[in-house]
Amino acid sequence: MIDIRITDNALSITECLDLAQDLGSGGIATFIGTVRNMTKNKPVIRLDYECYQSMATKEIKKIVDQAIIRFSVRNVVVHHRTGTLLPGDAAVIIVVSDGHRDAVFDACRYIIDTVKRTVPIWKKEIFEDGEEWVSAHP
Repeated sequence: MIDIRITDNALSITECLDLAQDLGSGGIATFIGTVRNMTKNKPVIRLDYECYQSMATKEIKKIVDQAIIRFSVRNVVVHHRTGTLLPGDAAVIIVVSDGHRDAVFDACRYIIDTVKRTVPIWKKEIFEDGEEWVSAHP
């Protein structure tokens, strides 16, 4: 099962866990990326996320397909926020489930690392004294 969403609505870890759960999976790994309140010793007021949604969804699907092949995992959920997020808000949730813990941990890390490196989702950090676009692709 694969579920990929890019939304401006709040993300739910409970919903993501429910989507990835099945009786044949003995291991579930999660990653929740949240908005920090400080970056480079500067207080963060908010983040604004933008994306090219159709392309971002296709790229995430490719990453998930590669993770399923590479790590032999069964279920993957990737939900990502867009719009304005405040410190503490979840920006991305990834849940991977399968029968073996090593595979789900490795797949989860591979997915988040690759999403951050390659998917056209951009964030702007807003500080008290200005703002800065953060490259999605270092």
